[in-house]
Amino acid sequence: MAKLDEMKEYITTLRVYLSFLLAIILSIGAGLTKLYISENTSLLFYLGVLIIFTAMLGFLKINKSLHKEIKKLKDL
Repeated sequence: MAKLDEMKEYITTLRVYLSFLLAIILSIGAGLTKLYISENTSLLFYLGVLIIFTAMLGFLKINKSLHKEIKKLKDL
């Protein structure tokens, strides 16, 4: 039973990380949209694009790990 609780806690932690990353992606995306509309594509804009793509890759990696852990939990 302790192993099951540990896996459930790990899955919950991964979901919290996903929520934080999604909030970061959305807020940076809103800022990038504002910079693009105001035609202010400076270094800050391109740095934001780089950060948002990095955050998206992290989101995909954590999401893949989450699904792998859920499959493990299903097998128990």
